[in-house]
Amino acid sequence: MLLRLFCWLSLTSIIVGWVNSRTLLKRDADFESVRTRLKKDHSGKAHDPVDKYFHEATFHPHYDGRFADRVLSYDERRLHLTPLMQSYLSTMSDIGAETWIMHGTLLGWWWNRKILPWDSDVDVQVSEPTMHFLASYYNMTIHHYELPHIPQGRDYMLEINPSYVKRTQADEFNVIDARWIDTETGLFIDITTVRKNEARIFNGTEGALIVKDKHHYLEKDLFPLRESMYEDMPVKVPFAYTQVLGEEYGNRALTTPTYEG
Repeated sequence: MLLRLFCWLSLTSIIVGWVNSRTLLKRDADFESVRTRLKKDHSGKAHDPVDKYFHEATFHPHYDGRFADRVLSYDERRLHLTPLMQSYLSTMSDIGAETWIMHGTLLGWWWNRKILPWDSDVDVQVSEPTMHFLASYYNMTIHHYELPHIPQGRDYMLEINPSYVKRTQADEFNVIDARWIDTETGLFIDITTVRKNEARIFNGTEGALIVKDKHHYLEKDLFPLRESMYEDMPVKVPFAYTQVLGEEYGNRALTTPTYEG
């Protein structure tokens, strides 16, 4: 059971909330601004392209090096990924931000309503209006949860990439629009924005949608969202989930019980 102690706390040195989303400053929330227990930054910032906002850890791409200095063991990772997902879903529900699971996370839902055993990250999507909302009011906010197996609780940070306003897929270094980050372990949830594909709509494809990570959908594939359960929490999934998963992973991924990764 999760217990959320308070809605949010601001990191005053870098908060950009309560302003119009277009005023977001393009700058990193650097190590010194957000550091918790670590004395050294383990992110790849020093060697990443200058235009890249999120900097994954040097030792693994599914960790934030500002908060992590090692890869967790399998059991540790499983212990922390579940509350990471639960806290995200709980927070988005509390603030009225519609979100749904996608990619490998959706595949895990298909099989057993849980995170796949081999996964080390989580993928979700939001609409463009929702991303504007999150950027305007909740960027760089900290959400504290009490957890049964962690007496001191855990802080999770919502961080918005200022480049989310760039709608083009040419912005290849910033395909992730936001992250929900465990500030103790460095594990995170990737949040991407689904937008109207104006070019395809102009050329006659009704309801065409696009994501900066090069995924394409139709509105009828995603909406209306279906309600379900995931990691013992209410969750939303795409309307045509079998089609979405089949197109991304192949139909065998929906019937073959053996992991071949």
